[in-house]
Amino acid sequence: MLNFFKKNFYINFFIIISIFILDRISKIYVINSYDNNLGNDLFSSKYLNIILIWNDGIAFGLFSDNNQIFYNIISFIILLIIIILFYLMIKTESYKKYVYMIIIGGALGNLFDRIVYNSVPDFIDLHYQGFHWFVFNGADIFITIGVICLIYDEVFLDKNRNGNNA
Repeated sequence: MLNFFKKNFYINFFIIISIFILDRISKIYVINSYDNNLGNDLFSSKYLNIILIWNDGIAFGLFSDNNQIFYNIISFIILLIIIILFYLMIKTESYKKYVYMIIIGGALGNLFDRIVYNSVPDFIDLHYQGFHWFVFNGADIFITIGVICLIYDEVFLDKNRNGNNA
């Protein structure tokens, strides 16, 4: 664990903070543009809209509720998950360390918004012929990519590692 802090600390910290900053920049840009545009959609096309909605639930607007106690419990659970992921990142020597960093960077971005705004700004609206996916943000993209990588590792790569050992 001490090696983690000596050799890789700055690189790991840079990756996490870079993801956090990219997320912050995109959210600040959309919030300011939305305010300057008097609340109109910022961009509309055949497959993509940039609109601003405030999400007080978890990923993709799930569990949205006006209950402050429920909101605080969700925020606390997110903080615990970030701490657990940070611990796993420190303990692992494989490429999963970078997957954990991607998830942590995104999760910190959304947690920051939950604390500062009491809600998370989502603005990417993908749609096709009237079907709209959940509106999301850059942090959600990083979290989703990280989770998909972990699932892929567990389903496909872990089987190969275990199969070769038998």
